[in-house]
Amino acid sequence: MKVIVCGAGQVGSNIARELSREDNDVTVVDRDAEAVNRLSDLHDLKACVGWASLPDVLERAGAAEADMLIAVTYSDEVNMVACQVAHSLFNVPTKIARIRAQAYLKPHWQGLYSDQNLPIDKIISPEIEVAAAVERQLSVPGALEMAPFVEDRVRLVGVRLDENCPVLNTPLRALTELFPKLEATIVGIRRNGTLLVPADEDMLLGRDEVYFVASAEHVARAMALFGHEEPEARRIVVAGAGNIGVFLAEKIEADHPSVRLKVIEYSPERAEAAAERLSRSVVMRGSAIDIDLLREAGIATAETFVALTNDDEVNILASLLAKRLGCGKVVALVNNPAYDTLLPSLGIDVAFNPRATTVSSILTQVRRGRIRSLYALGDGSAEVVEAEALATSSLVGHPLREINLPHGLIIGAVVRGPQVIVPRGGTVIEAKDRVVMLALKGQVKALEKLFSVRLEFF
Repeated sequence: MKVIVCGAGQVGSNIARELSREDNDVTVVDRDAEAVNRLSDLHDLKACVGWASLPDVLERAGAAEADMLIAVTYSDEVNMVACQVAHSLFNVPTKIARIRAQAYLKPHWQGLYSDQNLPIDKIISPEIEVAAAVERQLSVPGALEMAPFVEDRVRLVGVRLDENCPVLNTPLRALTELFPKLEATIVGIRRNGTLLVPADEDMLLGRDEVYFVASAEHVARAMALFGHEEPEARRIVVAGAGNIGVFLAEKIEADHPSVRLKVIEYSPERAEAAAERLSRSVVMRGSAIDIDLLREAGIATAETFVALTNDDEVNILASLLAKRLGCGKVVALVNNPAYDTLLPSLGIDVAFNPRATTVSSILTQVRRGRIRSLYALGDGSAEVVEAEALATSSLVGHPLREINLPHGLIIGAVVRGPQVIVPRGGTVIEAKDRVVMLALKGQVKALEKLFSVRLEFF
């Protein structure tokens, strides 16, 4: 597949790198010659210097033969015009644009994005998606990550095990025998920084990060099994009343009416705007690293503190202060990947990276086959996908114990009509089943083949 990526920032660089590793023909377009040339030197992709919205630049980038254009520059307007030019002049089949300004995204303007107006097939809004991801994680107390599949009937949950976990040093096959009614499948174990697809004889160890797939109604029971029975937060403090902070506050007000929410914002203008948009939340003006203000916000009795300012260092410091002042759990928005390995040792419970959230949304559109949704784990080591099984797939019609899946692929759940099936050796996948699977990065192509239409299908 030939893909043009407009923008060599963090998101564009990550998307370009991932696609080039999978043997796609990738060209990166950016005004910054140093950035695109550095990408070209490090990875198997082409560099094109110039404005991504200019027809001659897109022509040089090969738009006439491109299958997809992904516009993720820092300018919404450049992204939108790039999609328009790609459609009108080069007939590029699929156009994806990142748009940040919320004025472009209001529901009553949705008619703007059509072939007759602005031909954008998929709009990515990092602020909205990060706010939704944080809200999902807050709905599963104790979780490091949570992603919904099959209309939220199935969930992927990541959790860190402590030394008091009741199932430490127990072979995974024994968990099935000890808890036969547990509707969950362990699909990944991160140990010492490496993600592993577990085998039956593997055991769970303290400090492991475990990823499991379960029906939504059984998540709480599975969390208890892994030593996490934290109550849902009733008092939350949010630092930052930018787009992400306000979106999160609005979702909490709408979906969790019993939660008492306080929002801290340094800018007087943003604080006033947030107070006008929010109906039940208390908006406090000041610095998130002001100890007296944190105390006034009731941080000592809050179950959760969420730092969502536009400054990584403020988010980290504010989270550490909140923890020291007695807050039960701290969540920080951190853009700089250099901090990723440092945060757990500092005591920050959960870190969100907007780049990773945006990359997941874009990869869902890129993946081939009957893939309906996708979640990329934060460090890019694996993808969890929901896909529809086709009649011609090698997965269909045979007990799973007879299917020799490549190492690095594991099935987490099978959904057939109203039924969520925990996969066992005797499970037989049928055509049109929805299958939730984890694939280590090196096995993504193998996963796509399992769900691609073959010639005999027609």
